[in-house]
Amino acid sequence: MEAIQLGHVRITDHAYEEANADELKFDEIYFSALHGVVIEEYADDSPYPSVLIFGQTFAGDPVHSVWAYSELNGWAVLITVYRPDPNRWIDCKVRKK
Repeated sequence: MEAIQLGHVRITDHAYEEANADELKFDEIYFSALHGVVIEEYADDSPYPSVLIFGQTFAGDPVHSVWAYSELNGWAVLITVYRPDPNRWIDCKVRKK
């Protein structure tokens, strides 16, 4: 999270597309990540392990964002971001089976 606070963030093309599609601004995405909770961990992701964070926008709208972190260069990578579908999530935190 320190990388996000320092502005050491890279954003994938996919994350740009998804943010635009869901009308999310990057200050909202950063806010949701900094004040959110990790709900899933993907230790085997490549090239860096990643996490799924559940957070909220300034207005309290739910947001999911997937972040990777490079210990080598100290940068956070926003892989994707979206508004969670209530048909696929329980309280935006647990995947429905």
